[in-house]
Amino acid sequence: MEQHKSGFIAVIGRPNVGKSTLINSLIGQKIAIMSDKPQTTRNRILCILTQPEAQFIFLDTPGVHKPLHKLGEYMAHAVEETLKEVDAILFVTDVTEKFGPGERFIMERLKATKRPVLLVLNKIDRIDGEAVLPIIANYAAQYDFAGIIPISAKEKKNLEVLLDEIRKYLPEGPAYYPDDMVTDQPERLIAAEMVREKVLELTRDEVPHAVAVEVEEMTTRPRGDMYIRATIYVERDSQKGIVIGNRGSMLREIGQRARHDIEVMLGTKVYLDLWVKVRKDWRNRDAILKSLGFD
Repeated sequence: MEQHKSGFIAVIGRPNVGKSTLINSLIGQKIAIMSDKPQTTRNRILCILTQPEAQFIFLDTPGVHKPLHKLGEYMAHAVEETLKEVDAILFVTDVTEKFGPGERFIMERLKATKRPVLLVLNKIDRIDGEAVLPIIANYAAQYDFAGIIPISAKEKKNLEVLLDEIRKYLPEGPAYYPDDMVTDQPERLIAAEMVREKVLELTRDEVPHAVAVEVEEMTTRPRGDMYIRATIYVERDSQKGIVIGNRGSMLREIGQRARHDIEVMLGTKVYLDLWVKVRKDWRNRDAILKSLGFD
């Protein structure tokens, strides 16, 4: 009988290669927020997939990039720390994008690790089947990967193959977390991230990097529904105007979309009370970063 395995797997890659989509597809529900904007993931989100013979604990890291401010430094530090403490690393790439400086930057960092690295070539549903072969050859010539797995996170293609490969590198041992647990993140943090995702979806390019969300109150009301008060922080008055919209139209749309996702997560009706505040240059202010969960 095969021994039970459990271990930690870092998911790294450039922004927008589909790391969060992969995590959500593997877990079978939405935990990591998704957006086509860079630097969507800011915290190292821990997601858990439990199977009868193994428990996979994924760390969804911020997209690897050169930091431009204190928030960027925090994100880069989160990636570096994650790589030190895991059993395996998934390097996720987008097969529709050309190999470039971003990939080189990550591979230089990977050379310092002694952990097995699996190359995950995502979005194969968007290219012709044969076109993936030269991409595999190019990567294989530059790094000694423990395995190379072409997948489509969106179409859930080859995910079982990927899990079989990861399982080879997990140490034997009991599960770290209960069977029904899918994340270590508190519900209020996931709710805040779901609001931020809708801001990223709906606002123009001026806003996304400058937005943060803090859930300040989350209480169950006597009739059983949930009251959530959240503040959306931006850096300039002009951004506040964009997020609120004409007569509050944008803020209402953000609230409606976020409320739907939060209700699915919590399994109850939600009253979502959104506010927008300006905090100038918050990405460089330690006190604000700490209050938003960036330790």
